[in-house]
Amino acid sequence: MYRCRQVVSQCSSTIKSNLGHGRQRYAGESTTKRFGSDHGYNKTPTIRPPTLNEMPTPKGSWATEYSRQQSKYNMHLAAGVGFTAFTLFVGYQSGSFYLNYEPDVKNMKINVLSHEQVRERAAAAASAVPEDSGPEVVVAAVEESAPVEVVAPAVEESAPVEVVAPAVEESAPVEVVAPSVVEDASPEAAEEVAPPVVEEVTLVAVPDVETVAEPSGDQKGPSDQSEVVAPVTAIVGDLPVHIPYLLIGAGTSSFAAFRAIKSRDPKAKVLVIGEENHLPYMRPPLSKELWFSDDPEVSNKLKFKQWNGKERSLFFEQDEFYCSPAELVAKENGGVSVVRGHRVVKLDIVGRKAELDDGRSITYDKCLIATGGKPKSLPSLSSAPENVQEHVTLFRNIDDFRRLESISRQVKSITIIGGGFLGSELACALGRRAKTSGLEVLQVFPEDGNMGKVLPKYLSQWTTEKVIGEGVQVLPKTHVQGATMEDDKVVLTLQDGQKIKTDHVVVAVGLDANTDLAIASGLEIDPNFGGYRVNAELEARSNVWVAGDAACFYDIKLGRRRVEHHDHAVVSGRLAGENMTGAGKPYWHQSMFWSDLGPHVGYEAIGIVDSSLETMAVFAKSTAADTPKAVVEATGEGVRSETENAATEQSSMKGSSKLHAPVQGEHYGKGIVFYTRNDVVVGMVLWNVFNKIPVARRILKEGLTTDKLAEAAKLFDLHE
Repeated sequence: MYRCRQVVSQCSSTIKSNLGHGRQRYAGESTTKRFGSDHGYNKTPTIRPPTLNEMPTPKGSWATEYSRQQSKYNMHLAAGVGFTAFTLFVGYQSGSFYLNYEPDVKNMKINVLSHEQVRERAAAAASAVPEDSGPEVVVAAVEESAPVEVVAPAVEESAPVEVVAPAVEESAPVEVVAPSVVEDASPEAAEEVAPPVVEEVTLVAVPDVETVAEPSGDQKGPSDQSEVVAPVTAIVGDLPVHIPYLLIGAGTSSFAAFRAIKSRDPKAKVLVIGEENHLPYMRPPLSKELWFSDDPEVSNKLKFKQWNGKERSLFFEQDEFYCSPAELVAKENGGVSVVRGHRVVKLDIVGRKAELDDGRSITYDKCLIATGGKPKSLPSLSSAPENVQEHVTLFRNIDDFRRLESISRQVKSITIIGGGFLGSELACALGRRAKTSGLEVLQVFPEDGNMGKVLPKYLSQWTTEKVIGEGVQVLPKTHVQGATMEDDKVVLTLQDGQKIKTDHVVVAVGLDANTDLAIASGLEIDPNFGGYRVNAELEARSNVWVAGDAACFYDIKLGRRRVEHHDHAVVSGRLAGENMTGAGKPYWHQSMFWSDLGPHVGYEAIGIVDSSLETMAVFAKSTAADTPKAVVEATGEGVRSETENAATEQSSMKGSSKLHAPVQGEHYGKGIVFYTRNDVVVGMVLWNVFNKIPVARRILKEGLTTDKLAEAAKLFDLHE
């Protein structure tokens, strides 16, 4: 009633008068005419309901009022749900409550009866049943008097059963008792029933071993007895039996993958199996910065200077970052472990099992193949006598760098076969050392100039002149046809009949994707590009991904490709790791690569850069800042001054900011080379232009046509 008065008090005076008038009239008429002859109310005057103009209205429209009330309700609901979720999370993390789906074996209590107690209870139950009762009554009485839950088959009393179980805290002895089921109603029949057998169960602490030892002959029960076995451990030797994430290959792609996995799954357990005896490391410095170090212990320390001049290790992480495979299983917060010196020889895709070269096997949930590539050789060298092959290095890894670095300090001549990225970088690095040590460095390749398969002919020939300036004797347009040994030197016979005597030969003619797992595991190899054929998500089969040099992926802009560069290894490994945790992302990133040929020449590239494609370029003057900074800083103060002098001389060269055909004798200080296919830009080389790859990547993404290249060249600010 009080609430009603409040509502009435809030109404307007007109409404209150109408309500009051109606109430009085209703009360008066109901008392005077309720039991009258007409049993009704006086028809005049009638009660007039309030109009809409007299009713209270909210501020604003009805829709606005409804929206406000709904928003308020939603806010209260969201706050309530959020508070409830936060309370549950805090309670669970603090241990106030937990979810347990397993039985509490430690606190489980089982009634234990001796033989005599069972006989007494059976006899008492039988005697308590009337003689005219049926067997069902006797059985019910026995069950009520001796409630035992665990039924065990009858065995001889002299053969106790020992149950092997993990070590638990001391508690009351646990014994298993089997009840006697009486099928006859008579006391005599009850006496003839065989008494149940008491089986003594002993909890035995078992160490963490591979399997539980079989009990001895005097401990074994009958063949139909149930066996209780402790859970099998997760370690076989020094390897886990099962791992959630298995990474095959210990290179850059694997490192990027397990960092991505740990970022999305912080408690992930990752096992890396690598064929080399080294932790994951980066390969580019092996042919670049490491050769410009003045430290005689560089091959042992494996440290180099970055672009900013700071020294860093060749390895991505130090030993402390990783744990042993045996420790990985027990780590509550997960971790990363590396198995070195082994390789996976077969994958069971359906059973999710990997077999190692030593016969061991391991099961997995998700697997990444990042086996990289194997350096190619030449038929003339691979078929040469064994004493020749002892003087040949297929340059690829740390061991190759250490061997070649040591040889370069002992011999008088080294010949490098190959004019691509790796061969040209090694030639320039060894050429600079030759200036101070008297080492003779030769480079042999079939192209017209250095990196002739990548750069336009005019730029390749200009680059060759720079390589010669680094102290390298270049022999283009020829290849090796044979090799023999003579006076402890390798004699190389060239295509034109010329013979070269050298102390050591370095082969740098490219890579073949390492696809040894393909045949044994039933994986598909791309017939055109090589490598494991994967989809846009880098998945070769269900729960098997491939990244790095070994992946032949579908580029949504440039079609199917296989890339052999550091940036691609990082990006593809990261994407594969994310997809292994359920991201489901396609590979769309345009990776870049770079090469430094001494202090004067360096470039970055992106997309498809093939000298067989049509190219258009724009060049301008270069300055001291337009040189590979990492190489300049790595050479020291004396060499740096020489680099600055050379850059100063280049600054006086005639520059150009317009697209034009190359001119004989033109110098190329810095510039942009556009590679086109069907009048669309598919690749770019940034010649002595650094930190502009994002601009180039945007041009490729937009599919710029040749009629817009003049405007695109302005985006690189060549005249800054």
